[in-house]
Amino acid sequence: MLRYLTAGESHGPALTAIIEGLPGNLPLDLDFINHQLWRRQQGYGRGGRMKIESDRVEIMSGVRFGKTMGTPVALMIQNKDWRNWSEKMAITGEAPDSVVEITKPRPGHADLAGALKYNQEDIRNVLERASARNTATMVAVGSTARLLLRHFGIEVYGHVVELGPVRVDRLEGTIPEIAERAESSEVRVADPEAEKKIIEEIDAAKAAGDTLGGIFEIIVTGLPIGLGSYAHPDRKLDGRLAQALMSIQAIKGVEIGIGFEAARTPGSKVHDEIGHSKGEYYRRTNNAGGLEGGVTNGQPVIVRAAMKPIPTLYKPLESVDMRTKEPYRATIERSDVCAVPAAAVVGEAMVAWVLGQAFLEKFGGDSIEEIERNYKSYIDMIGAR
Repeated sequence: MLRYLTAGESHGPALTAIIEGLPGNLPLDLDFINHQLWRRQQGYGRGGRMKIESDRVEIMSGVRFGKTMGTPVALMIQNKDWRNWSEKMAITGEAPDSVVEITKPRPGHADLAGALKYNQEDIRNVLERASARNTATMVAVGSTARLLLRHFGIEVYGHVVELGPVRVDRLEGTIPEIAERAESSEVRVADPEAEKKIIEEIDAAKAAGDTLGGIFEIIVTGLPIGLGSYAHPDRKLDGRLAQALMSIQAIKGVEIGIGFEAARTPGSKVHDEIGHSKGEYYRRTNNAGGLEGGVTNGQPVIVRAAMKPIPTLYKPLESVDMRTKEPYRATIERSDVCAVPAAAVVGEAMVAWVLGQAFLEKFGGDSIEEIERNYKSYIDMIGAR
């Protein structure tokens, strides 16, 4: 079983992750993982933290000469900002006088619920772990699954389709072409006209002390028929993808294929008709987003996630001091105006992780060579049908 655990605080010494279940002899390209971490830090509207951190992962165990050994893989991403927080976030000793406790919870964050749940007087003990800084470990972990999928010709793409009031309507070309255009965009948008409007909206929000959310889309190509299962609710792949995306900070909605639009459209115009040609089944449309009954159907998987505006505002909302119960403006923490382009990269990683799990469930083995044999046998069987 492919699984992982992470640990670390936003301003602690480092973020860490342990991955269990990667097969032996899988080439693990460190440059690829670090490139994904770099992509997560890009995007117009990011805050000052991105100028401080330059994330690079260190592999602490489980890899030798560039290949996995089949044992747990330990990853670490150092926080460069730790040097400025070593006293305020010290692991031992008493809190120094320089520490100012945070007692004013920010609306939209885990601050109030977390402080009450864990009986914390200082909200710093909540926001450090709840911070989106921890998405760096998600990207690092998901990148290992992405390398597994790539080994079998499966590619994961992500781009922004809506940001604030601007919707991207022009998406011309193949999936790789759309992804390539989005990759060169400051806001990860494949339409240059929409990009200009989005940048203007971000600038306006920044001037107003406000923030913007949006919607990103993840597309996965090369998936075989049959990943996932309709046998039990917790094995349905669409449900697992939705859970993984919803686990990303600030994600409030997920849809697959045409999603909510299917509820407004007659069934005759929703379901994807099936054809057969040259020894293969095919679909004339892909409204289902590559999933039927919780199982991949051979079409590209298409999933979108909606990100709310970042709740840390430089023009803060009203709150209450937890100590005095008096009304106050919420605490201000260093933050972004918009992080939707970065969230798309995190979304790619989480989708890759779930699909990597499903892939190993279907074709699992203890080494990449064993999985290759299992995969080839299955593809041959499908081809004969």
